[in-house]
Amino acid sequence: MTDAAAGRAAFLLELRARGIQDVRVLRALESVPREAFTPHRYQDLARRHLALPLRCGQTLPEPWLTARMIEALSLSPEHRALEIGTGSGYAAALMARLSARVLTIERFQTLAVEAAARLREQGAANVRVLWDDGLVAGPLAGPFDRILVEGALAEPPDALVAALAPDGVMVMARPERGAPLRRRIVRLTRGAGGLDMTSICPCRLQPIVPGRSRLL
Repeated sequence: MTDAAAGRAAFLLELRARGIQDVRVLRALESVPREAFTPHRYQDLARRHLALPLRCGQTLPEPWLTARMIEALSLSPEHRALEIGTGSGYAAALMARLSARVLTIERFQTLAVEAAARLREQGAANVRVLWDDGLVAGPLAGPFDRILVEGALAEPPDALVAALAPDGVMVMARPERGAPLRRRIVRLTRGAGGLDMTSICPCRLQPIVPGRSRLL
């Protein structure tokens, strides 16, 4: 076994050890090279379970957290998916392997341009990257079967709820009650009576900032 193959095997074993069970998600994680979405200076850490710095003060989350959030979406090949907070484009590339189409929205133009280039290089033709404020832009191209918010919000914005299809699922982070500095990933399912919430796992995702950045 080559060093690269051994590294991929260890990467997947660690994901399984951390509770990732969906075979389709694991296959996507195996086939999408995280190093292609990691800044050059940190590429030797791409297969480690570490959060890594991006430009514009943003962060590429730990692989297990990205995997857990995508697993919670329960993506199917016919789904249309929306991601808020493109970052490096890694999660969008994974979602592209699991769904029909992905719209990913990034508030920083620099990150949006770079992510779009990476996604093209990886052949993710079913992903569209948009530079905009995702907290208000979602309904423009909805409805979406699945929505992934790469950050923490006290409550899901009305615009994103309106963009969610019936029986659709939104995954996001939110502060824990009574402990606003502690956050958890939650799965919100849209039913006839509103949104049903299921707690997934603790996380350290930062709050999402509204508005489109005009400086970076």
